[in-house]
Amino acid sequence: MSIWRVKPISAFEADMKKSDLKRVLGKWSLTAIGVGAIIGGGIFVLTGTGAYYHAGPALAISFIIAGIACVFAALCYSEFASILPVEGSAYAYAYGTIGEIFAWIIGWGLILEYAMGSMTVAVSWSGYFNKLLKLFHIKLPEWLTTDPASYTGEGFSMNLPAFLIVILVISLLIKGTKSAAKANNAIVILKVSAVIFVIIAGLFFINTANWSPFIPEATQIIEKETTHNAYGIGGIVSGAAAIFFAYVGFDAVSTQAGEAINPKKDVPFAIIASLLVCTTLYILVSLVLTGMMNYQDFNPLGKYPEAIKAPVAYAFDIAGQPWAGFIITVAATIGLVSVLMVMIMGQSRIFLGMSKDGLIPSVFSKVNPISGTPKTNLMILGAIIATVAAFTPINKLADMTSFGTLFAFTMVCIAVWILRVKQPGLNRTFKVPALPVIAVLGIAINTYLIINLSLDAQLLSLGWLLIGIIVYFGYSKQRSKLNDAKGFEE
Repeated sequence: MSIWRVKPISAFEADMKKSDLKRVLGKWSLTAIGVGAIIGGGIFVLTGTGAYYHAGPALAISFIIAGIACVFAALCYSEFASILPVEGSAYAYAYGTIGEIFAWIIGWGLILEYAMGSMTVAVSWSGYFNKLLKLFHIKLPEWLTTDPASYTGEGFSMNLPAFLIVILVISLLIKGTKSAAKANNAIVILKVSAVIFVIIAGLFFINTANWSPFIPEATQIIEKETTHNAYGIGGIVSGAAAIFFAYVGFDAVSTQAGEAINPKKDVPFAIIASLLVCTTLYILVSLVLTGMMNYQDFNPLGKYPEAIKAPVAYAFDIAGQPWAGFIITVAATIGLVSVLMVMIMGQSRIFLGMSKDGLIPSVFSKVNPISGTPKTNLMILGAIIATVAAFTPINKLADMTSFGTLFAFTMVCIAVWILRVKQPGLNRTFKVPALPVIAVLGIAINTYLIINLSLDAQLLSLGWLLIGIIVYFGYSKQRSKLNDAKGFEE
C-alpha cells in the first residue's frame, strides 16, 4: 500500500455522478461566496494591526504583495477546478495528482485554515458585537465576553457571543445550501456597500501628512518585555504575511464545486473575480485608513488603545463622525457572519470529501436527503469551533490560519504543474497561462510568507502537521478506499 498512490480521475467522475449534494449555485452566487469569505476580518480588524506592527502607511503595498501571492494560487486553483469540480478543494486536487500522503497533509492543513479561520472570525465578530451593544449603552460583563487567557478578573470566563454566533450559523447551514447562499448574497451586498462607503466618506478626512514617510524607517517596537521588528521593506513583507488571513476565502469557492450548477466554467470565474474585487477594495481602504489616522495612533498602549481592535470604525470616531462609525460597526457585525458561514461551509465540504475517500470516519460524508447538506458533519464541526472560539485568544488563531492557507496554496501550485506534465491530455476548460512561471512564483512567494510568520505560529502549525502524519499512519492509511479496487464503486 504505497503512500504515493493516486485516486484515479474516473473515481472523481463517479463521485460527481452519485453525489447527494444539490447543484444550486450559479456563477454569481459562487462569486458572492468568495467575496463573502474574503471581506471581513481583513478590512475591519487586521488593518490596524498591519499598519502599527508592520508596514505603517505602506500597508497598501503589503496588501498588493499578498494579493499577488493569491493571484498565482488562484490561477492554479482555477485550472484544477475546471478538471475536478468536486468538493474537497486542494485536498482533492492533490489526491488526483501527487498522491495520498500529500493529499492527506493538505487536507489536514486545510482543517487548520478553515477551522482556525472560523474560530478567529467568531472572536472578531464578538468584538464588533460588543462595540455595537455599547453604542446602545449595553455592556455585557467581562467574564461573558473574554477568553480565560485574556480575562483580568478571577473565576470562570468565556466568550459567549463567539460561542452563540457559531451555533446560529450552523443552524442556518443545516437548513440547506440554497437558503444559506441567499442569506450570504444579501450580507455581501450590505458589506461591499459599507466598504465603498468607507472609501468615499473617508476621502474627505484624509490628512496626507499621515502618509509621510510612506515607508517608515525600520525600527523595533518595544512592549513590556517583548520587541518586534517593524517598518521598512522587512515590515512590508512581514505585514503581507500577517494580513494574509484577510485573503482566506477565495479558495472556499472551490470547496463548493460539488454544489455548482456549471462548475467547470463558473468556479474558475468566481475564484478570480472575487479575488480581484476584494484586492482592489483592500488597497483603497488601507490607503484611506492610514490617511485618516497616523499609523502610530493604532498603538494599543497609546492615546487610542481601542483603535487597533476596530480600526475602521474608530478612525471615523476620531474624525468626529460617530455616525459613520455606527454604520461601519453595524455592517462589520453583520458582514462577519457571512465570513463565518463560508468558512464553516468550506470546512464541512473538505471533511465530506476526505470521508468519502475513507480517510476520516464515514459519519462526515452522510448527507441529509431533505436538506442536501452534511448535517451531522456540520453539527460536530459547530460544537468544536464554538467551544474553542469561546476559550482561545484571537492572535493565536489568526497566525495559524495564515499558515494553513499559505501551505495549501503552495501545494496547489506544485500539484497543478505535476498534473500538466503527467496528464497533458485532460480536458481543461481553464488553463493557467505560462504555467511554469506562475507555479514557481506562487511556490516561492507563498513559502517566503510562511517563513515570515511568527515563530509561535510556525511551531504550532508544524506540530499540527506532525499530529496529522501520526493520524494518517495510525488510522487513515489502513481505511483508505484505495486499499480496495472496488472501494470507489460501492
